[in-house]
Amino acid sequence: QVQLVESGGGLVQPGGSLRLSCAASGSIFRSHGMNWYRQAPGKQRELVATISSAGSTNYAASVKGRFTISKDNAKNTVFLQMDSLKPEDTAVYYCYCLSSWGQGTQVNVSS
Repeated sequence: QVQLVESGGGLVQPGGSLRLSCAASGSIFRSHGMNWYRQAPGKQRELVATISSAGSTNYAASVKGRFTISKDNAKNTVFLQMDSLKPEDTAVYYCYCLSSWGQGTQVNVSS
């Protein structure tokens, strides 16, 4: 089973930026897609962004144009660049691949 470790969360003011990272225990991103999800307090976990093995991307409507998913196959790492952050982006962010979840990283957007 693949191990996924997220990092990069924190507290940021509205309009600010954060970059999340998801490091995998093996070279899985060359041949498998990866997803970023988030879960806000009292809400269901929702899909935020996906990247395929070939590098094609898709985004939830709520983040399109503000978030960018990318990957570095050599470093077994996938990134989520989050710009123009809003209070409603506050959530725990998780990466998911091959039926494995990371532990999550907390993002708080508040003034």
